[in-house]
Amino acid sequence: MRYDLTSLDLFITVAQERNLTRAAGIKHLAVSAISKRISELEAQIGSPLLIRNARGVELTPAGQSLLFYARQLKQTMAQLDNELSEFAAGVKGHIRIHAITSALSQFLPQDLAGFAERYPQIRFDIEERVGSAVIRAVADGRADLGIIASHTPTQGLEALPYRNDELTLLVPASHPLAALKSVKLEDVLEHEFVGPHLDSSLNALLSAEAEKLGQPLKLRIRISSFDCMCRMVSNGLGLAILPRSVVEPYLRSHRLKRVALNEPWARRSLLLVLRKDDHAAATLRTFIDHLTQPVK
Repeated sequence: MRYDLTSLDLFITVAQERNLTRAAGIKHLAVSAISKRISELEAQIGSPLLIRNARGVELTPAGQSLLFYARQLKQTMAQLDNELSEFAAGVKGHIRIHAITSALSQFLPQDLAGFAERYPQIRFDIEERVGSAVIRAVADGRADLGIIASHTPTQGLEALPYRNDELTLLVPASHPLAALKSVKLEDVLEHEFVGPHLDSSLNALLSAEAEKLGQPLKLRIRISSFDCMCRMVSNGLGLAILPRSVVEPYLRSHRLKRVALNEPWARRSLLLVLRKDDHAAATLRTFIDHLTQPVK
């Protein structure tokens, strides 16, 4: 069946307002014009979409289904308009990325710089999210590409290896643990910690490992920024477990020490995720190829 986009847009407004008169006012049309459009949709589908009553209208099951897909179609058309307008303005591609903090803090900036040098007309929208939110955004089509830690469930998305990182214990330089070369998690659970966001992949990992040892993390402070976590540790507010390359710039300036974590889970893999059934645009595939090249 071929659907008229204007009729679908009017139907969305009616469904949101639950009232033909209000919808007509919003769209600056006569009520009869909107009613005619809805009747044509119902005839085309072969099923009622609305139940009319004294207070307005309610959606039938068919109406609920049409509303779901009509909204998706409207969002896709808006994205199409936006991307094509960028082509007209000289932009030759647009990639939306949602990524966890570890990827944004360590690897993605340098990788983006190398890609942008070769393809200067590509535009990026990048958002920092926790792992579970990255998965939802990619699955829902709000992001073209996601970057997560490997222990985050991918929920049916295509996953490709990206980079590896190493978690390390961060302590004030004056702390007794600063003299050690390495520790195990069970050796430090008596101390208070500055922890990451509750929904972050790093928090999920640390909480799970502490639970295995029968000792929950003593979280004094939760904060989403790695930079702020380092500053909190520097001021004696707790210890932190962070990616090694993230803490390096802070060691001297903030009088901090890193201690190796003698744990197999401290060496993590980061993954690229995208929809399996998504015939990705050439621009996105070219970018993925760039990200998955061996690190020189």
